[in-house]
Amino acid sequence: MKNLFKHIKGDAFGGITAGIVALPLALAFGVASGLGPAAGLYGAIFISFFAALFGGTNTQISGPTAPMTAVSTIVIAGIIAANNGDVNKALPSILTVFLLAGLMQMGLGAMGLGKYIRYIPYPVVSGFMTAIGVIILLTQILPSLGYYAKEDVAFVNQFKAEAEEILLQNILKEETGENVLSLEDFKATISRAGDITQEDILKEAQTLAGKRASGTIGAIRVLPRALQQVNWLELLLVLGTIIIIYGFKRITKVIPSTLVALLVMSGIAYGFGLDYRPIEKIPGGIPTPKLEIFTGFSFASISPYIVTALTLALLGAIDSLLTSVVADNMTKTKHKPNKELFGQGIGNSIAALFGGIPGAGATIRTVVNINSGGKTKFSGMIAGLVLLIIFLGLGPVASRIPAAVLAGILITVGIGVMDYKGLRAISSLPKDIKIGGLKISSEVLIMLVVLGLATFWDLIYAVGIGLVIASLTFMKKIGDLTAERSDVKSLLKEKAWADEQNFPEHLKGNVFIKHIKGPLFFGFTTNFQLLAEKVPETATKVIIRMDRMPYIDQSGLYALEDVIMDLNNANKCVLLTGVSEQPEYMMERIDIIPDLISREHIFQTFDDSITWILKNTNEITSEK
Repeated sequence: MKNLFKHIKGDAFGGITAGIVALPLALAFGVASGLGPAAGLYGAIFISFFAALFGGTNTQISGPTAPMTAVSTIVIAGIIAANNGDVNKALPSILTVFLLAGLMQMGLGAMGLGKYIRYIPYPVVSGFMTAIGVIILLTQILPSLGYYAKEDVAFVNQFKAEAEEILLQNILKEETGENVLSLEDFKATISRAGDITQEDILKEAQTLAGKRASGTIGAIRVLPRALQQVNWLELLLVLGTIIIIYGFKRITKVIPSTLVALLVMSGIAYGFGLDYRPIEKIPGGIPTPKLEIFTGFSFASISPYIVTALTLALLGAIDSLLTSVVADNMTKTKHKPNKELFGQGIGNSIAALFGGIPGAGATIRTVVNINSGGKTKFSGMIAGLVLLIIFLGLGPVASRIPAAVLAGILITVGIGVMDYKGLRAISSLPKDIKIGGLKISSEVLIMLVVLGLATFWDLIYAVGIGLVIASLTFMKKIGDLTAERSDVKSLLKEKAWADEQNFPEHLKGNVFIKHIKGPLFFGFTTNFQLLAEKVPETATKVIIRMDRMPYIDQSGLYALEDVIMDLNNANKCVLLTGVSEQPEYMMERIDIIPDLISREHIFQTFDDSITWILKNTNEITSEK
């Protein structure tokens, strides 16, 4: 017990500092998600506490992050739109998706898949992170200008005709469900349509206007209107926030500059009685579970988002484990990836039950914790408790924070989250592919594809397409490299290996040697199948050297089978040398051994194969 609490002073200071740093970010991410500042705080409180308690990285501070919020926003916007813009009606489905993502994370940890996350290619991660930054910047332009599409009367009026059409369609759907719709008699329909008020039409038109202006494309689409209606007070609050965040860092980094900006700009706006737009009201009292997740559960409402939930789970895993690596480097410790995923899953699941948005390990907050003295799980748990105390004690005060201040904070987050290391490398990476007349690096292409698709189309599909392109590019490179190193040449042209230097001169016309350097897989099978055509007619024996072939896949296995059959049909004796365990096992499974290659034609070393040839060559025997 003494050892357990020996770092309590450092953990307390680290946790308190990290919690204070997390406060403005939690509020900002909650607002950006569309569920309000309270959702961001709930996420920060529960994920920080429970991910630390059950996770596998002692100094990790978890909570809502920019990538997780960006994907969550897509889920939230989609489900709200499916529920006619009613947030309360959509909330159970939204939180169910978040709960499912947490459970999936727990499953990833339980299955031991944490160690495989590191295999996601860097260009995919780089493009994704830069896209997150661009998305945040573009989507914060409108609130920075003080423009809200739902409040633009002229813009909303453009959607009134479409709103009336949707309301009428809803009536028809209701009547179909109630089995009262009759083509011969529309009296009931007309009666219900008469109940539609101008307020109903306005509300639906506002929903359509908000949908039209949402996302990056929506922000760009309505930007001209926003520039014509700039709210200069809101813009000045945003600029003041950004200036303080970047300027205060030059004075000291002991006090978080985001917190200073939040307090100073909120104090100015409130103290001088400025006519600013506050954030949504933060409810008081202890957070309570959202039991409607279970009572109002509908599989049909969340089924379109199951893949999205998996994406959230994987993204949270990547985000958290990357932060764990940073923590390891700083503390000279070693995290437990599967345990960390399990802890993150528990944190996200509990946060969803209380109405919080999902999150992951947060790099900046973790670094702040470590630099402030945090060394054990207590630091993350204390950070969560600090946020809970702030929430309970200062909720009404926090409700007076200007929305523009949080927009300014988010802009700095968007700028900071972009992968500048990857962007700087664009000009220096080797240009290994040609598209039309343009030569470009395949890594740069992958990054740009992910960046473009994620920014202007869909984050989830962007990552999937990026992974496919990266995989295909990698396989082509390995196939080309293997083909280049394993050119089908005769012994006279191909560079001999060290143990072939003393090969008998009188056998060179009768023996063809093929080197396989690297794995024999589907990316190399086409080149390998040319082997039978390249064997000289004078050769009666073919030695296939597998000393440097550690692996063979199913495609390579069948290509090898075809080559051996062709050589056997051409009356050429095939010998194998240096066969590793995995290739030998695969050849035995489809009976290449012993049906096509007998056991006596498989040798451990090249010298053993030459000894056998010398003993069994008719020409040599007759000469003797």
